[in-house]
Amino acid sequence: MPALAVRIGGGPQPEQRLRDLVIARLAAEFVTVPAAVLSRLVADVWVCAEHLGLDVTPEIVERVARERLLGLVNSTPPRRSRA
Repeated sequence: MPALAVRIGGGPQPEQRLRDLVIARLAAEFVTVPAAVLSRLVADVWVCAEHLGLDVTPEIVERVARERLLGLVNSTPPRRSRA
């Protein structure tokens, strides 16, 4: 049975390295957001931008992801303190 996809070289794809850099910058800024959420959000923004036919750059992905994260963080209701 032939292989469907063969990757030459063991390292991550260049696109994944760029995503990882964006995730690292956002993780430093949004410390309360879990890494899995950041990773999924960045991947989603990247795919959406490609789908829209944009020239996808890490800067664009970071800006859009940051706006979504700000909405997420700012929409969370404050914790109630027990009096």
